[in-house]
Amino acid sequence: MGGRVALVTGAGSGLGRVVALALGRAGYAVVLAGRRRAALDAVAGEIGAALVVEADVTDPASVDRLFSRVAAAHGRLDLLFNNAGTFTPAAAIDAVSLEDWRASVDTNLTGAFLCTQGAFRMMKRQDPRGGRIINNGSVSAHVPRPHSAPYAATKHAVTGLTRATSLDGRPYDIACGQIDIGNAATEMTDGFAAGVRQADGSIRQEPVMDARHVAEAVLYMAGLPLSANVQFMTLTATAMPFIGRG
Repeated sequence: MGGRVALVTGAGSGLGRVVALALGRAGYAVVLAGRRRAALDAVAGEIGAALVVEADVTDPASVDRLFSRVAAAHGRLDLLFNNAGTFTPAAAIDAVSLEDWRASVDTNLTGAFLCTQGAFRMMKRQDPRGGRIINNGSVSAHVPRPHSAPYAATKHAVTGLTRATSLDGRPYDIACGQIDIGNAATEMTDGFAAGVRQADGSIRQEPVMDARHVAEAVLYMAGLPLSANVQFMTLTATAMPFIGRG
């Protein structure tokens, strides 16, 4: 993958960090974007060499600066892993605050849209043109958890963004796909060991899978020629309560 440039948003922790490290090991020139400089610097140190850009995906000006930095440093972009996201506090739909709703929409949906726009514009005009965008969806794009209306709604919307981007990108050799992940072991899923609310109201522990499997899946999707695309991939811990009643 020498010479190929990959941008990972939300790269300072969780799946963003795991995928960024895998891309670095695979030979990509990696750009790490996120709001916490210290966390990004730590990931860059693990990779050995990476461009670190502090960026807030909810801020159009910040996103513009991010893609300007990518263009100035590398002159092109081959892969965007649209990963930045947020969980708002669990609440029944009638108790969700407008502030939490907007925070979820701003980060999970508008942030993904703004970064997609930035990547699309670069990929459309670069030579050779084209590239790949991989959106980090969620199994919540298929089946929501209780008390997760903001997150579930935005992840359903990301699926629409993926489809629209895939369609609009065809004339320009821009491929767009989505990976929907369930219960990858990161600091964000540590609480699953204490139990997670189920559809029947009970609290139960749920199995998790090693996050490296997510990185391997993203590398597979990214490594395809632009003439082929994984449109949607669902990757879960085998025994998690996703298929069936749970």
